[in-house]
Amino acid sequence: MKKAIILITILLTILIAGCSSKEPTPEERFSEYVNLWNEQKFEEMYELLSQPARDTITKEDFVGRYNKIYQDLEIGELDVEFSPPEEETDAEEQASFAYSASMESAAGPIEFDNTAVLVKEEREETNNWYVNWDTTYIFPDLQEGDKISFDTQPAVRGDIIDRKGNGLAINGTALQIGVVPGKMSENSVKQLSETLKMSEEQINKAINASWVKPELFVPLKNISKTDEDLKDKVFSIDGVTNTEVGAREYPYGEAASHLVGYVSEVTAEDLEKNEGKGYTAQDFIGKRGLEQVFEEKLKGTNGVKISIVKEDGTEKVLAEKPVENGENVQLTIDIVLQQKIYDQLKGDAGTAAAMNSVTGETLALVSAPGFDPNAETLGISVAERTALEDDPLKPYLNRFKVTYVPGSVIKPITAAIGLNTGKINLDTAYEINDKQWQPDDSWGDYKVTRVTNLPGKVNLEKALIYSDNIYFARTALEIGKDDLADGLRKFGFEKMEYPYPLEASQIGELGSEMLVADSGYGQGHVEMNILHLAAAYTPLVNNGNLIKPILLSEEEQKQVWAEGLVSAENAAGLNSMLKKVVSDPNGTAHIARIEGLPLAGKTGTAEIKEEQGTKGRELGWFVGYNPDNPNLLISMMLEDAQDIDRSKSATVRVKNVFVAEKE
Repeated sequence: MKKAIILITILLTILIAGCSSKEPTPEERFSEYVNLWNEQKFEEMYELLSQPARDTITKEDFVGRYNKIYQDLEIGELDVEFSPPEEETDAEEQASFAYSASMESAAGPIEFDNTAVLVKEEREETNNWYVNWDTTYIFPDLQEGDKISFDTQPAVRGDIIDRKGNGLAINGTALQIGVVPGKMSENSVKQLSETLKMSEEQINKAINASWVKPELFVPLKNISKTDEDLKDKVFSIDGVTNTEVGAREYPYGEAASHLVGYVSEVTAEDLEKNEGKGYTAQDFIGKRGLEQVFEEKLKGTNGVKISIVKEDGTEKVLAEKPVENGENVQLTIDIVLQQKIYDQLKGDAGTAAAMNSVTGETLALVSAPGFDPNAETLGISVAERTALEDDPLKPYLNRFKVTYVPGSVIKPITAAIGLNTGKINLDTAYEINDKQWQPDDSWGDYKVTRVTNLPGKVNLEKALIYSDNIYFARTALEIGKDDLADGLRKFGFEKMEYPYPLEASQIGELGSEMLVADSGYGQGHVEMNILHLAAAYTPLVNNGNLIKPILLSEEEQKQVWAEGLVSAENAAGLNSMLKKVVSDPNGTAHIARIEGLPLAGKTGTAEIKEEQGTKGRELGWFVGYNPDNPNLLISMMLEDAQDIDRSKSATVRVKNVFVAEKE
């Protein structure tokens, strides 16, 4: 009897438990599916598909298709919404629910409404609801057999042009060199390998491709259409022919290479770094110079159209973003002047800047030697790149971007600070009788050395004409560490706001009297970039105001960077003295004298030593301008000036540019 009671109790417990276990509703089941969809958990979504749906697609294909579509179309911000009805659906075998989906894609937003059908199925002796999925759940118009089309219309890259509209970086053409296999000789592959810097394996792979026929053109490599030497060599090879193809073109080559830069094919690293910015593996991207600085503006936005293509060829557009071509970038640069200055620097390492010292317009920004941006864009071999990297003149080094020890070209700035602080006046003279000087024994063995020993009274004019280091070392000490540093900062020794990123000129350490003295004549730790050096002379022709350099034609001209750095009287006095640096037979820049042109300027030599007591490399400087017509001011620096004949100094080369501009 007792056993019977226990058995009945167990049966009742099972029955009650079964009655209390509520079967999932279709609303709950579809809500689960929608949540998984929003989280893009495609594998788990597949588990909720009905058996008929599973019979049409495997789990691997289901997951792969969703992943590929969402990745290819750059789907983001997915939001699938389902609002269950207030009352439970009274359905026994099938239920239908409306839902909506929205998402962002490479072509813009995609939105749609659709209806999901759920069916009840028994699996493992348990009833549940499953989604009767088909391809319309991806997009309502997507039927089995349809394809999704992703079409891009590349944006036309903007040009970089100079002040007169001359193209510095344009959408031009290149020569695509190829061969007609049937016309090749036995030696053609070897000759092409040597001439085009391609491996024989690369060439053979191209001409042995499955599609190739003896009479067809097989492309091998793009070359610059201006490379006459290479064209002569390659066209002498049997079977070679060519066609023109679109390419970024740099008409002024090396002369503007560091300023303009170049574009090259997007790499995997570029795609990762610029994810979500619309780049594809077929795009080009700015790699150096202004091509890189203004990449976003120049590139524009590719047009994209996402559509469903039916089996009969008709299409249903899901989203479309129109193409936005890139914008042109117009510079204040005068490319003719840029070319003239580059030609003067050719064969040596150096840099130069030219500006209109009244408007602030940058007229030239040169680094020499340059490189061929056309070759860079079209692709150079590893051997060619290695040769450029190993070149002792360092053609890849952008010298106008970095800073250098300025030497004596800083002396007019030291003088202006001394005059402005009242520590000296235009007539201040020091008694200097020896070639070397130190204020007292506290400096130990260190002494300031002058180039020319002129015993007696040395005033400011004579100090500039002869470029006397001792005079300006003493002036710097008179000014004092704090006032000198403050004065240099007012003259722009700080980060300069400029479209092209330049290293900021720096004051460095002024922790000792020796460093203060050395800084007064451009040694010590003071360093300047070439454009800032040019700008630092602008107060002399702008009523004491430092003019901010500009590079873009759209920028406001005559911007005052700092006011009142020198009085009108003192500016006139300094201009007169700097004219004599050129006109006086004893002046360090007398070699720059031009008949009929009252050129003013300042020379400089800066020594870069690896260690104290050794002979270092010399930098040769010159800043030249016409105070009476200050629309052109040129600063120039030559490396290894000790190896350059005086007749080829920076002073002479700047003079040559002024002569050329005068003609």
